[in-house]
Amino acid sequence: MVISVETMFDQLRGRLVVSCQAVAESPLAPTPHIVALAEAAVLGGARGLRIEGVANVRAVRAAVEVPIIGIVKAKHPGSEAFITTRIEEVDALADAGAEIIAFDATDRTRHVPVADLVAAIVARGCIAMADISTLAEARSAVAAGAHVAGTTLAGYTDYSTALVGPDFALMADLAAAGIPFIAEGRIWEPAEAARSIALGAQFVVVGSAITRPDDITRRYASAVATARVQSGETA
Repeated sequence: MVISVETMFDQLRGRLVVSCQAVAESPLAPTPHIVALAEAAVLGGARGLRIEGVANVRAVRAAVEVPIIGIVKAKHPGSEAFITTRIEEVDALADAGAEIIAFDATDRTRHVPVADLVAAIVARGCIAMADISTLAEARSAVAAGAHVAGTTLAGYTDYSTALVGPDFALMADLAAAGIPFIAEGRIWEPAEAARSIALGAQFVVVGSAITRPDDITRRYASAVATARVQSGETA
């Protein structure tokens, strides 16, 4: 089924999408837990989900009705890119039920050109989301046919600006360039999500701050430990 870009953006514009992912060593990595996270996110008001892994996409698709951004994270020899970098990954995600397929559109070494990935996504009737780290990468991806750019990889390439929080400057540059974009990456506070929308993001993707309790706990534990030291307590 061909998905209308306009219809999808109308459905998600100004809304929250939650990324439900877990690293391999996490207790939440098994698919049933990812499904539970997804269902909880939808219950809380998420209008879409970002899901990693074909099996997870398929299971979440069976459990919820909201749009899914599907990705595959895999390291391949000779390639620095690792988010949905192969045509067979695109096909598998489409078969599993993802309406939007995100892929690595950075300038790092890769086996499959960005234009070929976009063509494969479009051929399956899905929306192509280019995960980028710079304005130049966004321009190139859109020129190659990508429907939207995501700030997902800003600060995660060795040539983009590393920041503690979201890359609001990149968002402003994308808006000024007239490039439709999705805000994603290091968004920890509701105010940061709101600012992203104000800067022109189609919608906002939040992951770790919602669905990774180990990271959330680590932040609180660090703050408490710092306060203890500052108060002079050593035990």
